[in-house]
Amino acid sequence: MSAWDCPWLECAVAVPLLGALCVGRVRDPIRAFRWGVIITGTALAAAVLAWIGFSLQRTTAGRGWLALDELSAPLVVLVALLHFLTALATARTKMRRFSLAWSLTSESIRLATFACKEPWLLIGLLIAGTVTPYVELVNRGKPTRVYVLHMALFATLLILGWAFVDSAGTHQDQTALATIPLLLAVLVRCGTVPAHCWVTDWFEHASFGNSLLFVAPLTGVYAAVRLVLPIAPDWVLEGIGLISLVTAIYAACMACVQRETRRFFAYLFLSHASLVLVGLELVTPVSLTGALSLWISVALSLGGLALTLRALEARFGRLSLANFHGLYDHSPMLAMCFLLTGLASVGFPGTMGYIATELLVDGAVGANPFAGLIIVVAAAINGIAVVRAYLLLFTGARRASTVSLRVGPRERFAVLTLMGLLLIGGVFPQWSVASRHRAAEQILHERQQRLSIPGSVSLPPERVGG
Repeated sequence: MSAWDCPWLECAVAVPLLGALCVGRVRDPIRAFRWGVIITGTALAAAVLAWIGFSLQRTTAGRGWLALDELSAPLVVLVALLHFLTALATARTKMRRFSLAWSLTSESIRLATFACKEPWLLIGLLIAGTVTPYVELVNRGKPTRVYVLHMALFATLLILGWAFVDSAGTHQDQTALATIPLLLAVLVRCGTVPAHCWVTDWFEHASFGNSLLFVAPLTGVYAAVRLVLPIAPDWVLEGIGLISLVTAIYAACMACVQRETRRFFAYLFLSHASLVLVGLELVTPVSLTGALSLWISVALSLGGLALTLRALEARFGRLSLANFHGLYDHSPMLAMCFLLTGLASVGFPGTMGYIATELLVDGAVGANPFAGLIIVVAAAINGIAVVRAYLLLFTGARRASTVSLRVGPRERFAVLTLMGLLLIGGVFPQWSVASRHRAAEQILHERQQRLSIPGSVSLPPERVGG
């Protein structure tokens, strides 16, 4: 028995859940967060080992209902990394307001979600993942109606849609109609127009850390890949693409005119999530590879941007984008991190986002020139929104302060880690792109098998994981 035969994936899922039970009993928030960093770090190490084992063996890693394949292997590590860095970068002023025990519970559910392919279990995990955010809103005494209405609709559509798919069997016409509820569920979870108001409401009332962790992994996109893409006919995917294009432009424009940093970030996220959905809809190897690459890039870049904004909030409170704040002299490191992670999300050259955006645009132009044009326009508007926010936050008259407001070592390590990954992925993109291309081929192969599409991309059996 080799080291790679150990159940590392199961350990990654179980450690945060067991840690939540222990941390919940610790009354001292500083001590609890020290344990939290250790627990999330252990889960990250187990996820990395599971990924390495899968990469070396090129077989499905995991046992029972949980397993890794080409798509999910890096996503599981991504979720564990975001949780670890968020816990590590939590400032002392935020520790009492950030529910670590519920965050660890959410991490366990998310890791299990991204390691699951069995439809009904995946649906159960997707629904369970919406419960812990509701508990946080209740514990913070915040309104829950908007969130509950949207997540209840999401859960109902998921269950209804897959029940129709099961009852339809192999009858293609019935299966096509059954995918409509699944399509609507994905659009609600991803926050596409007009079901997007829950995202801004969520960022307004939840802690910034848990807000980031709930949206950054793009769980709705994962649901689309696992539940909708393998069985949906072309017209359903075209519907996803059209609504996503509208959302990408609308959200980008809204990000340019926001007067609050959290709402700015929420709309920036919505625009990028919609661009990933557009790439999925085109269903070509290049566009799908670009969408999957952009998925990783968006999670890393917007994760770094959110941690930067969170560090600013810990020092200055919630910041307005209605005037200039002049924060550069207080926190030049945060200014650099904000600009680099923000520009990486819109495809700045030399970053992972550049390669991902180029692949997505190239695939979109080949399949649908209009979609390619909209993607370029949305990326340009998002770039304007990022630069505008940077100028308002970090330039202008210097803000007076009697205490040092420089970034701490833990926050610096968290943001620089994400920046480093973005730069390494931009300078040496071959391995990442090859991994996402294999995942794209696997998805298209599964779609070909489910729909029996003649002439689709096919793979030799040994290349298909899971």
